Amino acid sequence: MTGLDRFEGRPGARDGYWHSAWPAECGGNRRQKAATGRLDAGAGTASVASKRNGRWNVMFVEREPDQWYLGGTMPAFSGPEPYGWVERLDLSAGGADAQLLEPLARSPRLPCGGHVWCGSILAHANGAVYSVNGSYLHRLDHDDLSVLAERRLPADRSHNGMLALRDGTIVTKDLRLEGQGGTTLTRLEPESLELVGEPLVLPEGSMGRIAADVVDIDGSTVEVIYVPGTEHLWRLFVGEPGRNGGGCGLEIDASWRPRYRAAQGAWGLSWDSCLSDGDCWIMDCGDIESVRAIHTTEPNGRFDEPPGNRLSWRHPAPWSGAQRLLRFSLTDDGDRDEIEPFGTPGGGIIAPPAHIPDVRPGVGMAVAWDSVNSGLAGVEIPAGPPPREMSVAWHLDVRPSMQPVVYPESGELVINDFTSGADGGPPSDDLVVVDIATGDLIDRVATGSRVANGMFLSAASGRRVLYASTIAVALVAWS
Repeated sequence: MTGLDRFEGRPGARDGYWHSAWPAECGGNRRQKAATGRLDAGAGTASVASKRNGRWNVMFVEREPDQWYLGGTMPAFSGPEPYGWVERLDLSAGGADAQLLEPLARSPRLPCGGHVWCGSILAHANGAVYSVNGSYLHRLDHDDLSVLAERRLPADRSHNGMLALRDGTIVTKDLRLEGQGGTTLTRLEPESLELVGEPLVLPEGSMGRIAADVVDIDGSTVEVIYVPGTEHLWRLFVGEPGRNGGGCGLEIDASWRPRYRAAQGAWGLSWDSCLSDGDCWIMDCGDIESVRAIHTTEPNGRFDEPPGNRLSWRHPAPWSGAQRLLRFSLTDDGDRDEIEPFGTPGGGIIAPPAHIPDVRPGVGMAVAWDSVNSGLAGVEIPAGPPPREMSVAWHLDVRPSMQPVVYPESGELVINDFTSGADGGPPSDDLVVVDIATGDLIDRVATGSRVANGMFLSAASGRRVLYASTIAVALVAWS
């Protein structure tokens, strides 16, 4: 079994999406976070436009060229009823201009079932924009963002992660920590948002977002979904609905179920996976104290009194293990490797890793980090048959927390570096550009944000990167 394409931007990966360079979170269903073209930050000068809007900004996705959508929620952890929202922006003027961050249209307040968590948006092949937030899914008009369809999802919990499959159907899942029962995957028709069969409930909970790929099995093309559970990684075959007593057409693959974590072990749960070059890449240690606090309340993220510092991701981790990077072959779940790139006890993250094939001939590079203790690392892995042991190639003293953007052609990675202001200055969440092969710091740009979160960077045309975090957004351009 092999992936048909190495990078998201090549044909075969986006059948359910509007034809754009960044129609979904992480750029596509494999979550490679890979941009087309080059950034070449070292050969230019960065300019930045930022905006503080007081909202929980989650991600930007693109539909038509330079037609971007920003989705998020209101950080109402107590008090007024929370809701989701989507905005439409036009970046066609180029460069980094604060006016480009002003919305041309804004959705009405989108019900979320009272849950507060970062959902997801996507630009669908049918032209609509979709938003999952809390326990609701909405289909929105691409122009004025009016609601075309609304569905309260079967699982009354926060949902994170939403994919469009090749046939256009939507798949989303709820978020469940260890001991909270099996996670629910729901498949829906894109126009009406009617359920496609009965939802599938996995034997384990799942915290991380789902990924998907198109694979070749004995000459036949098959679509599969990958789900990080609380102990195992799960793979689901996507088939016709109605089988197995009216199910949704998702079937667990019993031949591939690698265990990444022992129950009640020294490490935490996995966030999202990255599917790259025949492997599934994850980092564990994700259910840090703030995540546990949000998802052990009902509704999720709602408190009788303002939670304040209780929701900071900077608290010490609730386990002793160091941050781990793990690799699992997509063809043999016994072919696996793991490494502790930093070795510091009590590691923790709020975002998944990236992997870049062929950083140099015959060698790929995975990029991992430790948000709680600080540190960014490049981890090499040789190509070819096993054994393929990982080794740390470089360390960089920065403190990332976000979903990065990768430029494979120019060998650059863009990610955040949060400084807390302990030296007497104000907190600052900067963007850093890193040479993937060497770990050299190419550039640093202050976003204007003083709050870091585990949200998403997105790659726009014209050597630009969009930044979304709590309270603020930014547009950075190199010229």
